[in-house]
Amino acid sequence: MPRYKFTVEYDGRPYCGWQRQSNGPSVQAALERAIKGFTGEAVAVGGAGRTDTGVHATGQVGHADLEKDWPAETVMKAMNFHIQPDPVVLLDCEKMHEGFDARFSAIRRSYRYRIFNRGAQLTFEKGLAWHVKADLDAEAMHIAAQEFIGHHDFTTFRHTKCQAKSPEKTLESFSVRREGQVVIAECSSRSFLHNQVRSMVGSLKLVGEGKWTPQDVRDALAARDRKACGPVAPADGLYLTAVDYRSKAKDTENHLAKQAEKALKAAQEQG
Repeated sequence: MPRYKFTVEYDGRPYCGWQRQSNGPSVQAALERAIKGFTGEAVAVGGAGRTDTGVHATGQVGHADLEKDWPAETVMKAMNFHIQPDPVVLLDCEKMHEGFDARFSAIRRSYRYRIFNRGAQLTFEKGLAWHVKADLDAEAMHIAAQEFIGHHDFTTFRHTKCQAKSPEKTLESFSVRREGQVVIAECSSRSFLHNQVRSMVGSLKLVGEGKWTPQDVRDALAARDRKACGPVAPADGLYLTAVDYRSKAKDTENHLAKQAEKALKAAQEQG
């Protein structure tokens, strides 16, 4: 079965998140309906990240196995046709090797958070950015954001129902800048905890307002206590912007190792 990799853009407002849910529409289900409309196949689409309710994406990545060896361009055009009128679109589609997995092959995920910093209410940007009226010092927010870089226990900055086995993550980069009325925060890591980005941005907002200092951020991180976190930023302003992947050779090596492990386990069970 040929495996296809999709680069996906979506407006997260109508969805309960990426992952298929019983309590509402999801991006994953929308893609699966598009595949069924195109091929007639009931296919499960894997994703690089489980974005929450209302979170958007400009560079989410998914993958699916199809029975027929279709040209990648045909798959992209057909899925974009069948997914209408959902606010989801494939920006790219390519055939991948057998070992590729949208989630497990990823080596880096990047997020952007947008804060519209003005007094007037939002019109066109409503639901697409966090509206903050108080003047924010983006430079102070950037300085404080550097406290998050490196390997830390992020217990303070994760949801209490986060299912990750460990609260420890390594943040590779975190920058904050102002572009006119918009304050943009961008960060990258191999993986993130549930609500981690929104929790960090919410605390940085306090720094931007002059209510917290970089030391307060440092203390909150060291506390390893959810109660020490600032207010969690709303989903409106969060975007999954990119997912980076390891090489084909590494994927193939890992895939063969897993296959060998499965074969050995099966042989042991039979013996």
